[in-house]
Amino acid sequence: MGLGTAINVVAVLVGGGIGTLAGARLPEGMRSTAMQAIGIVTLLVGVTNFLKFDNALVPLVSVVAGLVVGELLRIETALKRLGDRLEKRFSKGESPVSRAFVTTSLLFCVGPLTIIGSLEDGLRGDYSLLALKSALDFIAALTFASVLGWGVLLSAGTVLLVQGSLTLGAGFMDAIVTGAMISATTAAGGVLIVGLGLNLLELKEIRVANMLPALLFAPLLVAAAPLWPL
Repeated sequence: MGLGTAINVVAVLVGGGIGTLAGARLPEGMRSTAMQAIGIVTLLVGVTNFLKFDNALVPLVSVVAGLVVGELLRIETALKRLGDRLEKRFSKGESPVSRAFVTTSLLFCVGPLTIIGSLEDGLRGDYSLLALKSALDFIAALTFASVLGWGVLLSAGTVLLVQGSLTLGAGFMDAIVTGAMISATTAAGGVLIVGLGLNLLELKEIRVANMLPALLFAPLLVAAAPLWPL
């Protein structure tokens, strides 16, 4: 139990490390074009995740409610301060640590493979889904780090925290988590990922981290659906 998360953390660290070293050798024009390509793909991933749930009202309400809570807690500000402190301590300011950390943390931890894979690992010791996710995250970490720098490596800590918690709590989660709840969470996460894509393309600055509580509201709304008036 937990081996899948360990593999995933190593994959992010190795992929991010290679990407950081390779990115330093890329011309600025190439890195700019790569950022645009990453932004477009991120938008498509977000739209795909959103379409996995057939009731758009659930992710919409989840995101709005989550945003209210996130704004009150100032999650985005706290994460940026953490990234900025690390950047000042370990670099000369040339690496956008905050954006790299927030962007990749969300991408690596929002999706059905994260939830289902962690539950399978915790309940049956089957880490095959997390091994597949690790391969995908390795490629993503390498790509993002080549453009955004070493801040991508920090997302390994987020993967460890989120997936490790899900794996350890699998016995409790399996009894209450349904497929619809996972789909709703994925759809709400898709909205956040679209926001990330817009940020990467510099089309609109969106405080995506403040929407994170939406990932908790989505499954709660599905669980409470029987109580809704017809």
